[in-house]
Amino acid sequence: MIRYTYTEKKDTRSGFGAGLLEVGSQNTDVVGLCADLMGSLKMDAFQKKFPDRFFQVGIAEANMMGIAAGMTIGGTIPYTGTFANFSTGRVYDQIRQSIAYSNKNVKICASHAGLTLGEDGATHQILEDIGMMKMLPNMTVINPCDYNQTKAATIAIASYEGPVYLRFGRPKVPVFTPEVPTFEIGKAIKFIEGNEVSIFATGHMVYHAIEAEAILAEKGISVEVINIHTIKPLDTDAILDSVAKTGCAVTAEEHQINGGLGDSIAQTLSRYYPTPLEYVGVYDQFGESGKPIELLEKYGLSVQKIIEKAIIALERKFRRK
Repeated sequence: MIRYTYTEKKDTRSGFGAGLLEVGSQNTDVVGLCADLMGSLKMDAFQKKFPDRFFQVGIAEANMMGIAAGMTIGGTIPYTGTFANFSTGRVYDQIRQSIAYSNKNVKICASHAGLTLGEDGATHQILEDIGMMKMLPNMTVINPCDYNQTKAATIAIASYEGPVYLRFGRPKVPVFTPEVPTFEIGKAIKFIEGNEVSIFATGHMVYHAIEAEAILAEKGISVEVINIHTIKPLDTDAILDSVAKTGCAVTAEEHQINGGLGDSIAQTLSRYYPTPLEYVGVYDQFGESGKPIELLEKYGLSVQKIIEKAIIALERKFRRK
């Protein structure tokens, strides 16, 4: 059995910055647009190397989305950059009308998502963005788990035709996936194979799921850990194959329970393979100011909570027999 470990921590927004620079070097159609947060989005290197392909639009996010939509008409591939709250909640109308409805080839790149934004508090800690974006027709939603996967996803979406919402964060988190030359949109990755309970995790919660698996293994519980980096389109085959073997599941996400990964998996299971399912996420609450790790603990997005939910899911499975 593989045990995932890490030797360093890096923020996923830096993975985006590195990926943007690399894909910009490969493809001259790629341009960057930023709403006055170039340093926070790690777009500096792209701006310095390709100043003629970088557009600082200022604190005018709605205009940025409209500009990006227009740029695609000439074959340009725009990457917009700002905080997740401003990338979705502030500009939902522009995304819906000008990008999703028209199926424009815009890459909406959103940093500082979720509770781990930390001290900036509830007004900036958007926890409903995945739900908002996945409900839009034509929109692809990607939420990678570490620096390497974020970099690979940033590069991959340039070759994908259509609007994409790419979500990442501010804090330094374990880098535990290998550097890979390709990223397959819509294809889940099985990190650990097990046969008693499935854990489907996304984003920052993937490494928490891996830590939970190690503790559960010590208790004699066999856990399957699957990284759902693409929430839309969802890899239903990977989900159904896993639960057909384990018979119960847990979802883990740094997002509201309503509208997130858990909702998507619940819909899949209710339609094709009804299975006991437990959720780790935020239960219909706004966040608050605090240190990221403390907020994850307070709102129930901890390793211990994943363990507790896995045991509950197992108990529910056994009661059904």
